[in-house]
Amino acid sequence: MGKLKRDDYETLLEPLEEQLVAMARWAQACGARIVVLFEGRDTAGKGGAIRAVSERLNPRQCRIVALSKPSERELGQWYFQRYIAHLPAAGEIVLFDRSWYNRAGVEKVMGYATGEQVRQFLDAVPDFERMLVKDGILLFKYWLTTDQENQEERLAERLEDALKRWKLSPIDLAARHKYAEYTAAREAMLEATHSKHAPWTLVDFNDQKRGRLTLIRDLLDRLPDTHVEPPPLEFPPLGHDPLPESYAVLNPIKPFEI
Repeated sequence: MGKLKRDDYETLLEPLEEQLVAMARWAQACGARIVVLFEGRDTAGKGGAIRAVSERLNPRQCRIVALSKPSERELGQWYFQRYIAHLPAAGEIVLFDRSWYNRAGVEKVMGYATGEQVRQFLDAVPDFERMLVKDGILLFKYWLTTDQENQEERLAERLEDALKRWKLSPIDLAARHKYAEYTAAREAMLEATHSKHAPWTLVDFNDQKRGRLTLIRDLLDRLPDTHVEPPPLEFPPLGHDPLPESYAVLNPIKPFEI
């Protein structure tokens, strides 16, 4: 399949956005708690996928969690503790831009965690996620895949594009030479943590636009019937001509000149 053109992508995305809005309305109505993990290779497209899911949703209801490296205090906590604080309350949706699986990925490959820490993590994850699911959290785990050729192109683009330069870090550059190591780490992670109660879903993101559509379609298909009618709202006539803005204390600044 050829890569999707932007116009085709936006046409296909629109009805999915309507269904995502319906999903959020359903979650609020029934008090559902939804957690979606976005994992994958550097440059695979996690940020774009998260934006595609969240863009039309109320940011007070749908939160994005992208944690920085742990503080000294957090390094002395139970490993999962810093993530638990960000789990959703009733009616909320939380999208993790990377998650507790950092330990099985970048921390393992780049040597930030010891082999024993990684083993303990992989042993603990199934029980940790079982507790979340048994408590009623709807947990979805996605791993975004991309070939190294595409990864190289996207890294080079970040280097050349001033608007994307912030996405490029020394860790990203070091990862270029550890593509196979990340593959091995992923496979070990899947073997240990792909479970009936918290399965993984791999999504091909060599074409990022098609990947977003695939991920959103899968997410929506795995939720229960989310149809909830919007509450009726009356919109009576205003009763007078619309009023212009008026200013007594301050005037607006000069408009942007074209």
